[in-house]
Amino acid sequence: QVQLVESGGGLVQPGGSLRLSCAASRSIFSIYAMGWYRQAPGKQRELVATITNSGRTNYADSVKGRFTISRDNAKNTVYLQMNGLKHEDTAVYYCHADILGAASTADDYWGQGTQVTVSS
Repeated sequence: QVQLVESGGGLVQPGGSLRLSCAASRSIFSIYAMGWYRQAPGKQRELVATITNSGRTNYADSVKGRFTISRDNAKNTVYLQMNGLKHEDTAVYYCHADILGAASTADDYWGQGTQVTVSS
């Protein structure tokens, strides 16, 4: 099991930047993959970016080139650097951990979410 705590959300102008942090309660090296998802009002939760314990990354097409996911194993923390923010990026962002990398969701954990609002 793992507890995930997100931070770094807030209000930012279009074109601005934010860096989200996800602090895990255990070594993230022992977690197969971690990632960020987001849910905008009236929409389903969607994948933003993932990173495996081998460093392989994956991004949604809508954020590719603007967002960067990274990890610091020593700090047990995963980051999401968000640049060139757009109104459509407004959502609650959730940190996610898939411990085993299996199809089952039994070993999937979620943070409480952090609000990102892009507005002028």
